[in-house]
Amino acid sequence: MKLLIISNNPSRPSFRQRVEIFLESFHSNGIEAEVHKLPKCYIERWKLFKKAEKFDAVLLHKKCLNFFDVKCLRKHARKIIYDFDDAVMYKASRPQSENTSHMRLFARTAKMADCVIAGNDYLAQHARRFNKNVHVIPTGLVVDDYKTGDVRPNDGKVRLVWIGSSATLKYLEQLKAVLEQIGQKFDNVVLRIICDSFLKFKNIKVEENRWSLETQASDLSACDIGLAPLPDNRFTRGKCGYKILQYMAAGLAATASPVGVNRQFIEESRAGLLAENENQWVEIITKLINDNSARQQMAANAKEYVKKFSRDVIAQKIIKTIRACVAS
Repeated sequence: MKLLIISNNPSRPSFRQRVEIFLESFHSNGIEAEVHKLPKCYIERWKLFKKAEKFDAVLLHKKCLNFFDVKCLRKHARKIIYDFDDAVMYKASRPQSENTSHMRLFARTAKMADCVIAGNDYLAQHARRFNKNVHVIPTGLVVDDYKTGDVRPNDGKVRLVWIGSSATLKYLEQLKAVLEQIGQKFDNVVLRIICDSFLKFKNIKVEENRWSLETQASDLSACDIGLAPLPDNRFTRGKCGYKILQYMAAGLAATASPVGVNRQFIEESRAGLLAENENQWVEIITKLINDNSARQQMAANAKEYVKKFSRDVIAQKIIKTIRACVAS
């Protein structure tokens, strides 16, 4: 089977997490995949869409297409599979509004597809408004990458950690007052930020670890408590909880906002606690700092739960879905 994979930006984390880590599994299961970045030039785009005739299916990753692109790709592709893991139908700055180009582009793209793969139930519900053949396949990760051994420093510190992009650092900033209180209460607590940019605090020491694919697992595994704050709106409810899965794979207890799959992952795994407001965040982080045995139990629960999100498990679900779409 030949699969043409089209992504607006193959260098983004979403592509790596949703597609790239499965390419080897595709190959070993008889699916020869060819990855192309969607060109900006209309003529080059249409040349790429014409090329789809030579493939059994096209996997379109996350990008929503305009009217002319949809017509062209639908004309030349035998089967189209649309995969997405964000609330692309909403504008991040205006999640309360459906009357945006985002929703129109999403509706058009979802209708065009023979099959839609959504990263969670919330996203799937939106896709089912426009397409009957929708499958929920969560984001996977290479769990073994996080088995870095006992790398926690023996320095008497308890490390809180947040990992993310510069674009999402604003979510951590919402915890600034909470973390300042924690810093005032404990002189042995450190906040590690794994990102491309950082925040400044007065009362808590910050370890600035610049994110890299090679070091992110060991940087996380050296910590104790993962932080996953999110505001609650229609855009953030579409997040697929990759941060929580990373914390679990690294054997951390997690504290998270009860938004989207964050709630599901924490409640099902018993690998952390949920905090809805500032007081709860302070209370829960304080509890976890003081109770090492609770953290250890949550870490054990996390490592067991995250196994079902491992690359090999998720790859087989995706391969099965692709084959079923092509055969239908």
